[in-house]
Amino acid sequence: MKLLATCLFILPLLWLKIPKNKVAKDDYKLVWSDEFDKDGIPNAANWKFETGFVRNHEEQWYSTKNAYCKGGKLFIVAKTDTTANPLYDPASTDWKKSRAKLGYTSASINTNGMHQWQYGRFEMRARFDTDAGLWPAFWTLGTKGEWPSCGEIDIMEYYRGKLLANIACGTSARYKAKWFSNSKPLEELGGKDWSSKFHVWRMDWDEQTISLYVDDQLLNSVKLSELDNSVKDPANPFKQPHYILLDLAIGGDNGGNPKNTQFPKTFEIDYVRVYQKNK
Repeated sequence: MKLLATCLFILPLLWLKIPKNKVAKDDYKLVWSDEFDKDGIPNAANWKFETGFVRNHEEQWYSTKNAYCKGGKLFIVAKTDTTANPLYDPASTDWKKSRAKLGYTSASINTNGMHQWQYGRFEMRARFDTDAGLWPAFWTLGTKGEWPSCGEIDIMEYYRGKLLANIACGTSARYKAKWFSNSKPLEELGGKDWSSKFHVWRMDWDEQTISLYVDDQLLNSVKLSELDNSVKDPANPFKQPHYILLDLAIGGDNGGNPKNTQFPKTFEIDYVRVYQKNK
């Protein structure tokens, strides 16, 4: 009976947001977070927007109108859009200029130039639609060096029915990355029912190792000693600060074909938090 009474008391609390001052471990402290508690545009002191067609031959035009905070959550919304492409040039072979219309809009925000960290525990609680063609991501890039020599950590990305956890550094060939990747099919996680619920993604990054988790399940772990670049600057992109990116891409090199997906679609984020070890 005591166990039943305890459960009845605790269950309603599970629906509440975990307090932001809750530390991950005794030797960690919270150093930065965004709880998205103020309705309206994302906090400009924390986030800047990317705009336009940006990377990976993706279908969406990134807009400042497709991300907003409401009710303690951040919403990144992907929509269809038949607006004329302001970069359109019918004679161009550039993928950013050769399409007459935008096709889709979405949002990508990042902390570059405002907040960056070297080592720590990075967490996000979120949920997202998993329909064909969608490519949500919670990731980091290093502040020094061009891609991929700057280093990339995909704490979470999803496309083509798979949840991925990836780490990349540079090689001797410019723009060619060395990837350390792992993935888990949506069916193994729980299918559509899984994608309708909130989950917690986490990175633990220290001087020795980067480990990536979802709901405390380890997806990928790589030693920093394996992640040296073939260039000197920086020699190891994971011994420098990184900044955070959040986006919802469509199609492109990896995202798949969105033609049978009904829009709008949403990437909903409850919080993003960064903890570091007490000195």
